[in-house]
Amino acid sequence: MAFDREAVITKYQVHETDRGSAPVQIALLTARITDLQGHFRAHKKDHHSRRGLLKMVGQRRRLLEYLKRTNLEQYRQLIADLGLRH
Repeated sequence: MAFDREAVITKYQVHETDRGSAPVQIALLTARITDLQGHFRAHKKDHHSRRGLLKMVGQRRRLLEYLKRTNLEQYRQLIADLGLRH
């Protein structure tokens, strides 16, 4: 992986021992999705990995909907920070 998983977790964790809250999961999925974009530029016909990418995008979308429903302010801050929803 080209991104630093621990740095992403540390930046978006809600409390010190947080490893799986919605913001952390969304940030990790966004990092993985961004990382895979370079792979697909080089391997245009890699449809097996593309299916995994689409599953990640769907999971991130569901987590964002959950966060929007439960904590609107944190949702707005997270999408601004990650550069989502232009």
